[in-house]
Amino acid sequence: MQIKLSAKLTRIPEYLREGNEIIMKKALSVFMTAVLAAGCLAGCGASGGSAEADTFRIGGIGPTTGGAAIYGTSVMNGAQIAVDEINEAGGINGYQISYKFEDDQHDAEKSVNAYNSLKDWGMQILMGTTTTTPCVAVVQKTMEDGMFQVTPSASSTEVIDNENVFQVCFSDPNQGTASAQYISEQGLASKVAVIYDSSDVYSSGIYTNFEAKAKELGLEVVAAEAFTQDSKTDFSTQLQKAQSEGAELIFLPIYYQEASVILTQADSMGYDVKFFGCDGLDGLLGVKNFNTDLAEGVMLLTPFSADADDAATVAFVEKYEKAYGSTPNQFAADGYDAIYTIKAAIEEAGVTPDMSVSELGSALSGAMPSIQIQGLTGGSEGLTWEASGEVNKAPKAVVIQGGAYVGM
Repeated sequence: MQIKLSAKLTRIPEYLREGNEIIMKKALSVFMTAVLAAGCLAGCGASGGSAEADTFRIGGIGPTTGGAAIYGTSVMNGAQIAVDEINEAGGINGYQISYKFEDDQHDAEKSVNAYNSLKDWGMQILMGTTTTTPCVAVVQKTMEDGMFQVTPSASSTEVIDNENVFQVCFSDPNQGTASAQYISEQGLASKVAVIYDSSDVYSSGIYTNFEAKAKELGLEVVAAEAFTQDSKTDFSTQLQKAQSEGAELIFLPIYYQEASVILTQADSMGYDVKFFGCDGLDGLLGVKNFNTDLAEGVMLLTPFSADADDAATVAFVEKYEKAYGSTPNQFAADGYDAIYTIKAAIEEAGVTPDMSVSELGSALSGAMPSIQIQGLTGGSEGLTWEASGEVNKAPKAVVIQGGAYVGM
């Protein structure tokens, strides 16, 4: 806000300049208080809505630096493409989107700090956070504020404990269940080992549901080997156990950094086994100093494949590669779909930017079970939502071939 002061207001009367200094300071204090109050009213709005009454302010949070940077950077970039498309097409019901993304380095405390920073900016809707553990911390804040939140990729069911939060990605139970079903239906193995991170809610949540579904389907889990964030550099013990138990496939509900170490160590052992993972493995081909030849044949469950030939995917991949010089992964597609999810909810609810954060949150949350978008990650049936916050969409599987993700 810029305030122009008239000559009368800015000229201090002669008697104040020459008189008592205390009187002058009090007069100046009263004047400055009035200016600041006017600024607050103009910037915040009496209803607690946007700083710009014709703009929806959408914030995003995720890691753009650190070990998980590929996830947050992809979400940030995919969402930006969606924002640009919507604004160029006239906005949402005539209102433009202002979009700002904050780095949280995949750290819960930093994610809360990022949330507070975006609130200071004037955020009305949160698209984030990207990774699960930080998101669990932030959802408590959005609940307190009544802010509508769509997470593109945080998959734990803890994320959607509150009625104001919705997921674009599969929840951990769905990923674990769908992975077991796919392995069984495709006859990929009868004896399976699992290596998972017991200190991570994403990894342990998927493992729990995978094990239960595998048992139901008659898949034999011959080894379930855990590690923690403090012991993620040497997996020789876990691999030896899987090998000695005759595992034909190792299920990896983990992130790509640890997976690259496991693949390297399995190769050095001469252990030739199939590997199958979930969305956390998306990024494996971008690990620095990793021999990507070792990733050949790795399979993962994902709702997006950049080599798909449908018009929407082809257009998105073209825009992404032109803007960012790389092929988009699932997380970029999740970010893109998250913005279009918010757009659909706004249109369904008929809300406007001058509404308060809590008014927006209530209306948008109520609209979610009524919307459907086609999206990049929804397959032919698109994406719909339960009132619980969980998304409904069809899973896909891809395999790494020739240094690229290829649909199975």
